[in-house]
Amino acid sequence: MTTTHTAADAAPTDAAATTAATVPAETKQRLPLARAINAGLRRALATDDHVMLMGEDIGRLGGVFRVTDGLQAEFGTQRVVDSPLAESGILGTAIGLAMAGYRPVVEIQFDGFVFPAFDQITTQLAKLRYRTGGRLEMPVVIRIPYGGSIGAIEHHSESPEALFAHTAGLRIVTPATAADGYTMIQQAIASPDPVIFLEPKSRYWDKGEVDLREGATELGPDGWRSLHVARTVRAGSDLTIAAYGPTVATALAAAQVAEQEGRDVEVIDLRSVSPIDFDTLTESVMRTGHLVVVHEAPVFFGSGAEIAARITERCFHALEAPVLRVGGFHTPYPASSIEAEYLPSLDRVLDAVDRSLAY
Repeated sequence: MTTTHTAADAAPTDAAATTAATVPAETKQRLPLARAINAGLRRALATDDHVMLMGEDIGRLGGVFRVTDGLQAEFGTQRVVDSPLAESGILGTAIGLAMAGYRPVVEIQFDGFVFPAFDQITTQLAKLRYRTGGRLEMPVVIRIPYGGSIGAIEHHSESPEALFAHTAGLRIVTPATAADGYTMIQQAIASPDPVIFLEPKSRYWDKGEVDLREGATELGPDGWRSLHVARTVRAGSDLTIAAYGPTVATALAAAQVAEQEGRDVEVIDLRSVSPIDFDTLTESVMRTGHLVVVHEAPVFFGSGAEIAARITERCFHALEAPVLRVGGFHTPYPASSIEAEYLPSLDRVLDAVDRSLAY
């Protein structure tokens, strides 16, 4: 791809101005998560001329999952760029664009394809703001469809969040609903720091109501900070389940089954893996005395291990049982024929609930 973009390239076009003017002013729609993210990207492109998208087949094709469908036709090939199949080159170009004042949003086709760019992300992108004493912002968003349950093989179904969470300088978030997909992608683009935006591909087609009036630009200059605030999606008093991304729906299903057995389970959607909103989680566990953490990534050295350690420190005298974790096993991602045994199922979550409450 070309790396000679200039300010003139990104100058507002008549098409962009028209799109901004035609964003529905008072519209609530029921959208799948993928379309909600598409709407958030469209709004970001329409409201900030420095936002541009890059990735493999994201332009004319609209991406493997069609998340960017129609955006190149709307905003042009200079702002929605089809890149070569070269993830390291995509990230290197994004870093240079961010240095020049742009806000690049790059798409990695599948989770396992991000590793050719791992060096650029962890040794350059994550550290540049620190190296410059905060003088150089790095507003780069890396969109990565992640997680399993789509019947695919390894490199197409993995959950690499812990590998990035261990690197200071990166923000890591993941929406679980269409409404969050729409708002959080705009907040991620507004962030001055690099954001790994993990999209639960198995939930791309789950629909939810989206208020298209909402957006990061309407939340004030610091509105992007709420990107890292956890949300209690189901109140309860007996036990807390913490989940994020694709496992939030599983946790809610487990809570509904537990209710039939007389157990009042609270579910918290963390929304952010780094940083983690430990205050919201602590408040919940101080009331329930029990915590189960659910994620698709392997539990060994996973985000659940960090959560268990921190909550044990904060809530030691309130805990009535050890913090339990439900997640993937410490093996390569399995063949699709047995991935259901690998991923945290409803039964495995309920088993953890039973074991915690049995203490």
